[in-house]
Amino acid sequence: MKVTLVNPPYPLNAHSHPPFIPLGLAYLGAVGEKEGHEINVIDCQAERLNHDTFRQRIRKEKPDAIGVTSTTLLYKSAKKILEIAKEEHPNATTMIGGSHVTFWDENALKECSSIDVIIRREGELTFIELLQRLQEKKDFAGVLGTTFRGKDGKILRNEDRPFLQDLDSLPSPAYHLLPIDAFHRMGKTIFPLVTSRGCTQWCDFCSTVRMFGRGYRTRNPKKVVDEMEMLHNKYGESQFTFYDDAFTVNRKHTLAMCDDIKARKLDVTWDCETRVDMVDKELLTAMHNSGCITIWFGVESGSEKILGQMNKKIKLEETREAFKIAQKVGLMTIASAVIGFPGETEETAWETINFINSLNPDDIGCYVATPYPGTPMYEQVVKNGWLKVTDFDKYDTATPTFETPQLSMEKIREIRYKAHQKFYLRPRYVLKMIRRGGTYGKSGLKTSAAYALRAMHIKLS
Repeated sequence: MKVTLVNPPYPLNAHSHPPFIPLGLAYLGAVGEKEGHEINVIDCQAERLNHDTFRQRIRKEKPDAIGVTSTTLLYKSAKKILEIAKEEHPNATTMIGGSHVTFWDENALKECSSIDVIIRREGELTFIELLQRLQEKKDFAGVLGTTFRGKDGKILRNEDRPFLQDLDSLPSPAYHLLPIDAFHRMGKTIFPLVTSRGCTQWCDFCSTVRMFGRGYRTRNPKKVVDEMEMLHNKYGESQFTFYDDAFTVNRKHTLAMCDDIKARKLDVTWDCETRVDMVDKELLTAMHNSGCITIWFGVESGSEKILGQMNKKIKLEETREAFKIAQKVGLMTIASAVIGFPGETEETAWETINFINSLNPDDIGCYVATPYPGTPMYEQVVKNGWLKVTDFDKYDTATPTFETPQLSMEKIREIRYKAHQKFYLRPRYVLKMIRRGGTYGKSGLKTSAAYALRAMHIKLS
């Protein structure tokens, strides 16, 4: 089968990041090629394609199937991509997967007649089975993890597919299908890797854990390092980022990977994200000694009350201790926080901001609480009639989409701006970035300068 996989463009005016390597599509490409299919990828974000220029690209292809990935923010853009694809190739089967449609499957089929089948949760095995059915000219009845439209137009929903337990059975991601040069920024290409899927916790704002399950599944640490070494040798790059939801859940697994990196004398650097209650001095030291330079911690809130309502299950003292140890062993720290979660007040929001500043991280990610379909937070917001914005193009974690009796959308927007301003304009932070120098120091100073100019109402041309 000839298959085109697509990463849709960001919606106009949405808060977006520089393009990241789409690891999910790279895995789909790899399993597709392993089964003998002809796969190509169109990454609209990396190639800077809008919907019109995508039409020109897809017109040149001859696909039997077209697969699109979608987060909540990219959902409407993905629907437009599928509409264009169907117009250009009416006989091709269109598929869409990702976190949003996993929990919005029947709605998506009702909203978009150009969608033939939805792949829920993990996609690799479902993707392969669908291609096999297409090749054999069979329907999708019984294909686990799919929702589709039957011949009579009725929506049919097959049972969930069990999560893949043997992650080592997956081939290495097909990076060669991607426009790798487009991801080269500031003198380097940062390759994403995963050592695990799933999470042991169940935070109320997170759709990812519900996408990959509560069971924590790991890859063989040796195979992870094999992949690092292969990418290092093939592309000449030495920086990696781990996409695991919580990198250090399995302490023994993390230590084994660190030991293997050191044993091979791999000259690499990497970063990861994890929980503050899943680190200790020995572990963080081992990570730093094997090339870890930065760690993202989910601080989420500086209020014990709000942490409880989030079902985060951490204590402020655990957060303080994790940052203290990480900084002492030489790691750069990034604090991630959520502003405006149901129950938040102006007082608790400022508790979070002041708490984050007291941790003295190297950077922060201060996000607006966003009710993603599939999460308890979404259900709570809808049930209480708090949802004000239903346009998914606005679900970019920088734009308020709901308000509660305790906190208005305008106040959330104001607090978030002031939080960044307060953090980046601290003399202590500016001096720290000057001393740090290099790529990270320059980036920090650039951000501080932007907030200083904005505070003086000066716009950069």
